[in-house]
Amino acid sequence: MTELNQSQINLSELELSKQIEDLLVALNPRGMKDIQPALKPGYYLRAAQILKGLTGTVLIGTGFPVTDTFETDGPVGAIALYNALEELGAHPILVGGESFVSLTENEYRVHKLIEGDFTHSKQEAIDTLAKLQPQAIISIERPGLSEQGGYFNMRGEDISAYCACFDHYLNEAACPTIAIGDGGNEIGMGNIKQAISGLDITPSITTCDELLIADVSNWGAYGILAILGMWVKNDLLAKVDPIAVLEYISERGSVDGVTRENNLTEDSFPPAYGHEIISNLRKLTKFIKD
Repeated sequence: MTELNQSQINLSELELSKQIEDLLVALNPRGMKDIQPALKPGYYLRAAQILKGLTGTVLIGTGFPVTDTFETDGPVGAIALYNALEELGAHPILVGGESFVSLTENEYRVHKLIEGDFTHSKQEAIDTLAKLQPQAIISIERPGLSEQGGYFNMRGEDISAYCACFDHYLNEAACPTIAIGDGGNEIGMGNIKQAISGLDITPSITTCDELLIADVSNWGAYGILAILGMWVKNDLLAKVDPIAVLEYISERGSVDGVTRENNLTEDSFPPAYGHEIISNLRKLTKFIKD
């Protein structure tokens, strides 16, 4: 990926990106605001630039496993990205494990990852990338491989038996890659390995081209859509309904990643928080007035 240099960045847009970046870590439940200085400012702007004007395939990996199901954080943002990118002319595909893909394949284009077989996961990624030829890859709240070679949740539990490997899709990609995370154990967090070393987690070492952080990963998707919508003069966030998507995945067995309960929350936050984030982003991009 060619990094935007200063001459390519509109300074007012860079300032907007910084405001978005600060907004999305303001609550700081898992220390993302503390590690924010490790990222070069403008990361939401650069991520949006990667996705701007795409007309080909975009792979969106999501679905953090919780035993035999998946958590609410990740899919809500992934579906928001899917719908917006499709409206803008791209060909998005949701990628995940059996529990997520089997429950969404009737409404969305999906690709199922191999679960419980890390021996062949790299070759599966190489073969799939060759077939689909994505223009960009997004990982939103996917578990990332640790130095130990397995996957761990926020409690420090080894969840490798429930995981499918999406890491190799980013490692082997010939296209730009974006990752969104909120805790340090997700794909992409290897970009700031030193900064997250002090967090009480088993960190991921998987890297990406552009890492985005947020208090809740779903909200990171909204940050991208705020900038894309501004550029095309289309209020993309006005079409995002977090409660409707939470209801859709809850009916299919999703659970809150913190409470492990089947309810309409994201990392224990009620959906009103997501709505407020969307409202504030729309104010920042001038789609609604203060």
